[in-house]
Amino acid sequence: MGCGASSQKDSAGGHRRRPGSVGDVVVFLPGLRVPRSVDLAQALGGRLDRSIVERLSALRARVVEMAMQESAAALKPKRRAAARHGGSSTANLLQALEDYLPALLGLVKEGSMLRQSVQFTWTNQEDNAEETALADAWYEVLSVLHLMAMVCLLQANTLLLPRSYGDGYAPRVSEESRRATVDVFLKAAGYLDCAIRHVLPQIPPELRRQLPVDLAEGNLKALSLQALGQGADMQLGLAIDSPKATLAVKRRLACEIVKYWQQVQESIPDLPGSDGWGKKHRLFVKWKFVEAKAAAYYFHGMILDEGNTEKSHGMAIAALQASEEFLKESKRVSEAFHATPPTSRSPAPFGTTKYMFDKIPKDASSKVRINQDLYTQEKVIGTPPPLPDFALALTPEDYDLPPLDPIWNKDRRQ
Repeated sequence: MGCGASSQKDSAGGHRRRPGSVGDVVVFLPGLRVPRSVDLAQALGGRLDRSIVERLSALRARVVEMAMQESAAALKPKRRAAARHGGSSTANLLQALEDYLPALLGLVKEGSMLRQSVQFTWTNQEDNAEETALADAWYEVLSVLHLMAMVCLLQANTLLLPRSYGDGYAPRVSEESRRATVDVFLKAAGYLDCAIRHVLPQIPPELRRQLPVDLAEGNLKALSLQALGQGADMQLGLAIDSPKATLAVKRRLACEIVKYWQQVQESIPDLPGSDGWGKKHRLFVKWKFVEAKAAAYYFHGMILDEGNTEKSHGMAIAALQASEEFLKESKRVSEAFHATPPTSRSPAPFGTTKYMFDKIPKDASSKVRINQDLYTQEKVIGTPPPLPDFALALTPEDYDLPPLDPIWNKDRRQ
């Protein structure tokens, strides 16, 4: 089996660089894991057709260079802000990864003796170890899929930052951008789902224990569920803006989002909290979970208030009060998230968040006043009614590992 090593310092002998600030954040991702250069010609020379080694080397070198550039941009949030609307660099990195993967899979094809011939090294973001090196090509495949998903989350964050359209109105997030991010979120979840179902099982248990926490199964699952939850949140925001969407539709979406974030909390592993991204990651999950409950209890309360009984009005008030408390808590956790290093900023609210800020305080207080008699009864001030349970509608985009690069047809040594 492949051997592995983790180190506390990078290859230059210094500590890995942490960004002091990452700028505006709507979509959380724990930085980008970056591959280190490796001499494939030395590791594979004489064992593979030269043209295959050259193609693998060229494709991987392109990924290394572009990933390093994209990761370095995170250290300069002002530069990223200046180019945030182009998206060309992330699209090019994603294309480079998609080009590399079919060639890489030749090292793990059935019957190949090359799977453990190369020690692949990647820097980590959430793990205590600064980098992890493993002599198993499936580790490289897993790392590539993870990076593809993180690039998608980076693209989604860019799409959801307010943009000026030169029409005299304030910068805003367009409906087109919000719709586009749903597909980007599903794609990210698809890459991670493929990693969980098709790649992790190929790595033996003793080697899986050497994987960084960045690639732990629970973390991969949590990030996949996060993508689905944020995709559903975009759908809820679009439903809120649509005059055709009923309260029942909005409540269903809001309750589904709560369920996604509940599953994220159940899946996420213990993350190192003393340095790096771990504490910020946990705060983001808590923030979004609480925010989702604020929206769900709001729409649940509004539907209950449509009832004609004293009991339904009482439950409506309890739900709306809970919504208001969750909204206040979400603001506190959001502030803690953005203040936690690497610090970040919250752009102007839009979609579901803006609607909740506008509607919850006003509607909660007005319903209490209208039902003042019910409000004074002790039974109304108790526990809010349970949220309805709905099946989750969004699922990861279907993604399977691509077929081998045709260049492997030239190989006669396997």
